[in-house]
This record gives sequence, C-alpha cells and structure tokens, in this order.
Amino acid sequence: MAIIVNLDVMLAKRKMSSGELAERIGITQANLSILKTGKAKAVRFSTLEAICKALDCQPGDILEFTRDS
Repeated sequence: MAIIVNLDVMLAKRKMSSGELAERIGITQANLSILKTGKAKAVRFSTLEAICKALDCQPGDILEFTRDS
C-alpha cells in the first residue's frame, strides 16, 4: 500500500498508549488497531482531527505517501 500510517511513532513520541488515545478520541481499541496496522480502507476527517488534537500533531505526522515500485 502506498499510504503508511505512522501512528505508533507519534504515540511513542507522546508517551501515550493506544488504549489512552482510543479513550480520548472516542473510538474502540479494535478500530484504532485497524488504523494503526494500515488495514483501514478509509479514515474520517473527524477521527483524524481528533487524533491530531490528542497527539498535538499534523495529519502529515501520521499519514505518509510512498510510491510503490
């Protein structure tokens, strides 16, 4: 996949657990796990906004585009 999800990196930088983030933004840990592993087919802007607010970051800190070879 050409979109890389760097959510684990931001969680580590902010010293926050996945469970804490899920609780803060109001989604289940299972749904957050799907997003973290890059298995999500879509992300709502409202969810992305909530993640960015909770982690004090920009969307580009979480999502990265790479070209497939």
